[in-house]
Amino acid sequence: MDEEIQSLIKRMSDPNEKEAFYFADKLGKKLDESGRDAVIELVKGDNWEISYLACRALSQSPFNEESLDAIFEAINDKKNRAHQGAFVQILEEFDLSLRFVDIFRVFLFGNFKAQALAKMYLDEVEFDMTPRTLRKAEKHWNHYLHNPEDEGSLQLKKLEVEPILVEIRELFSEE
Repeated sequence: MDEEIQSLIKRMSDPNEKEAFYFADKLGKKLDESGRDAVIELVKGDNWEISYLACRALSQSPFNEESLDAIFEAINDKKNRAHQGAFVQILEEFDLSLRFVDIFRVFLFGNFKAQALAKMYLDEVEFDMTPRTLRKAEKHWNHYLHNPEDEGSLQLKKLEVEPILVEIRELFSEE
């Protein structure tokens, strides 16, 4: 890995660095294949702040799509539950058109802020849909129906989710 990239990772990861966001952005613009895996490993790490900065760096890099799996893994990791909203918010920097199911899953199972942001993405992003996408979304929906966090939110969630699934089904019935 290039020395400059190592230096930027070190500066971005330093808990005493006041300009960590600056170094994350700079790292993202300079990131090459040799540093990509190291930054993706930071996303998976135990320090949520460094994970978030690594996500920010990846959002500025040419490895946008390749890094989304690790970012969604961090979002869904129970250790990041309290900071889930920050990770979901950084997704606005990524192309989410192929990630309907991942966003839908966050909408169903995320914390309040994560759910609100995911709903915004569901409403605003132009997703590439396939019958397989619908089947996977229905699978997550059925899991949610049988394992709701609380019964009170189930009716509200039904009012939001069922029209989305009906609209997708109609999309495929027209073909």
